[in-house]
Amino acid sequence: MRIGVLTGGGDCPGLNAVIRAIVRAGEVEHGDEVWGFLDSWDGVMDQRFVRLDVASVRGLLPRGGTVIGTRRGSPYDRPDGVERVRACFAEQHLDALVVIGGNGSLTVAAKLVAETGLPIVGVPKTIDNDVVGTDITFGFHTAVQIATDAIDRLHTTAESHDRVMVVEVMGRDTGWIATYAGMAGGATVILIPEIPFDIADVCEVVSARHKRGRYASIVVVAEGAQPIPGTMVVPDYETDHIGRPRLGGVSVEIAREIETRTGFEARVVQIGHVQRGGTPTAYDRILSTRFGVAAVEAMHRREFGSMVALRCSKVVTVPLGDVDGRARTVDLDLYRDVASIFFG
Repeated sequence: MRIGVLTGGGDCPGLNAVIRAIVRAGEVEHGDEVWGFLDSWDGVMDQRFVRLDVASVRGLLPRGGTVIGTRRGSPYDRPDGVERVRACFAEQHLDALVVIGGNGSLTVAAKLVAETGLPIVGVPKTIDNDVVGTDITFGFHTAVQIATDAIDRLHTTAESHDRVMVVEVMGRDTGWIATYAGMAGGATVILIPEIPFDIADVCEVVSARHKRGRYASIVVVAEGAQPIPGTMVVPDYETDHIGRPRLGGVSVEIAREIETRTGFEARVVQIGHVQRGGTPTAYDRILSTRFGVAAVEAMHRREFGSMVALRCSKVVTVPLGDVDGRARTVDLDLYRDVASIFFG
């Protein structure tokens, strides 16, 4: 087979490991040719690509980012975008395309399959862990470990200065990173997009903790967390080129409110894109490798319009249509019945 590969959306640790696995499984096991499209869907529409073989992917397993580049956006952003994708398949004699991406990229892939019947297989990736249909996405565990390491370090400086540290982590629509990192790091409070918060409750928890003689607090907040309307000021976010708010800054307002209402000094730490970069954890390397090999096998079984996924420790395929326009939110039983026990 002649296989194309693209990486779409935000970068995350493990992308190169997937590319390596696809090339290795395709070339060695099936005699496939693998071509990497540069800069996501732009590379497909503009027919910009590089040949990927076993020699060219050596050393990629521990390397962060993606060697073929990534961008946000889709063929549907251009009037002739879908026709350009069709033309690329025809002119480059592609037998299949692997789309490695999050909700946005996989939704585009599902739409293309439904409307054009193009032979596409999806691989779920996102540090946010919010793709429907899979138990875990690669990149998530690495992001959680980075955030947890930061929280561990912040405990000591918070205790030394009797401060409240407000730690903002990524999580636009879901709070998986905040929940896991907050639990692992022993956070005082965790605020997530799924549950609007009341800043008065947050301040009450912080004050009660200090009254008990615990002279430091760590408040972990996902960037997409929202207060109950009318309870506090929210940032006025700018929008990006596709109209989405550029999140980041809710932690600043939360820290200001905590300091004003409790009198305790509050500092802000925004971990930001450090969560996306660098070396993937061992877990993410292995999951990425399993997904890459499974994608090749799915193509050879002609399971187009599917996505590889992790279900109960097994790698399976699920319909791409299941992902379309949806997000996998935090398990609220985990948040309410486990995480919240340790608040305060």
